[in-house]
Amino acid sequence: MRVLVIGSGAREHALLLALRRDPGVTELFCAPGNAGTARVAEQHPVDVADPEAVTAMARRLAADLVVIGPEVPLVLGVADAVRAAGIACFGPSRQAARIEGSKAFAKDVMAAAGVRTAHSEIVDSPANLDAALDRFGPHWVVKDDGLAAGKGVVVTEDRDAARRHAASLLEDGHPVLLESYLDGPEVSLFCLVDGETVVPLLPAQDAKRVGDGDTGPNTGGMGAYAPLPWAPEGMVEDLVENTVKPVAAELVRRGCGFSGLLYAGFALGAAGPAVVEFNCRFGDPETQSVLALLRTPLGELLHATATGSLAEHTDLEWAPGAAVTVVLAAENYPGKPRTGDVISGADDEGVLHAGTVARPEGTVVSAGGRVLSVVGTGADLAAAREDAYRRMAQVHLPGGHYRSDIAARAVAGEITVPGPR
Repeated sequence: MRVLVIGSGAREHALLLALRRDPGVTELFCAPGNAGTARVAEQHPVDVADPEAVTAMARRLAADLVVIGPEVPLVLGVADAVRAAGIACFGPSRQAARIEGSKAFAKDVMAAAGVRTAHSEIVDSPANLDAALDRFGPHWVVKDDGLAAGKGVVVTEDRDAARRHAASLLEDGHPVLLESYLDGPEVSLFCLVDGETVVPLLPAQDAKRVGDGDTGPNTGGMGAYAPLPWAPEGMVEDLVENTVKPVAAELVRRGCGFSGLLYAGFALGAAGPAVVEFNCRFGDPETQSVLALLRTPLGELLHATATGSLAEHTDLEWAPGAAVTVVLAAENYPGKPRTGDVISGADDEGVLHAGTVARPEGTVVSAGGRVLSVVGTGADLAAAREDAYRRMAQVHLPGGHYRSDIAARAVAGEITVPGPR
C-alpha cells in the first residue's frame, strides 16, 4: 500500500513512523513535511489547504491511501476532493469536520445526542459582550468559535482578562464562545470512527499551558502521556458508549457521517464526565504518545476506516508500559516564535520534528513555535518520563524551552477523579 500523509508537524512524523512499522505499507510520502519526516518518507511540496492540489498529488503518486493530519484541510473539504477522485482517504468530510470547525455546530450536535457538555453562549457583537460575561463566572472560559490551533482559549478568574480576549476576537471578526467552567482532570480520547462504528485508542492526557504547574497561556500542547494510571475502571467504555457513539450516530442522522479520527476531550468532574471539545483529527502531542504504543498495523486500521470496513478491526494490540511526550518550543512561544536557530542533537528516532526545515548544507533550523516532540517509553509512566527527559537533555535549541513536569503529577499519584457530590 502506497500512503500519502498530508501535514508538517510532529503528529505527521508520528503517523509516518507508525505506518512504517506496518508490513503492508510499501511506500511512504509526506507533503509538505519537515526536516524529520524527510528521513522517513519521500517529500513533496503542496498547499495543504488546496483540495485540487492535494488530489492531483495523490493521483501523481498513485497513492492507495491519503491520510490528512491537520484540521484546516479537513474543514476546507480536502478529504471530499480526494474521495471524489476515487482514492481512499482517512479524514472526515467538510460537513463532518464542522465538529471542530464550528464550536456552535458541535454544541448543537451534542445537545441533540444528549451528551453532557459545558453551558455555552455565542457572542457575535461587542454590544452584547458585557451582559453575556455577567451570566458567567467566577471562572470565565472564552473561546474562538472557529479554528485557533488550541491557542484561542482563555480560562481565567479575571473578568477583565476574559473581556480583553473576547473583545480582541470580536475585533478580528471572530464570534466568541463563552462557556461554563468544567472541573476535574481532563482526558483525550482518540476514536477511529466509520459511520456508527467506533474503535477507541488508548486514553491520554495533554498539558496545554506553557509553564510548569499549568501556568501561563494556553498553547497547542506542551506534552502528553498515555495511558492514564489514575483512570477509573471502565472509563473508556463508558465514554465511548455514552458520548462518542451517540455523537457519531447523530452525525449519521444529519447526513454527514464521520469517517476518520474523532478526538473527544473530556473533563471528569464531580458531576460526571463532560465534553470539553471535539476535534476532527489526531491531536498533537497526544498522538506521539499513543502511536508509540500501538502494535496493530496502523496502515491497515486507517485504510479500513477510510473504506468502511472498520467493524472488522475492533481488537487492537498495544505494547505494555507507557509513553511520555515532551514538546520543545521556540523562544517566545506561544507568542510570535523566534525562528532560524540551529538545532543539534535531534537525530534520535525518539525526537519527532514539527517546526523544522533543513538548509541546503544539511543544517536543521527551527521554523515554528513547537519545534520538536521528544518521546520516551518505559515499563511504567515513571520510566517513560525518565526516558523522555534523558532524550530531551541531548537536544539543543538556542532560546528553546519545555516543561519539566509532564506526567509528574500522574507518577506521584496526585491525580484523582472526584466522586459524586
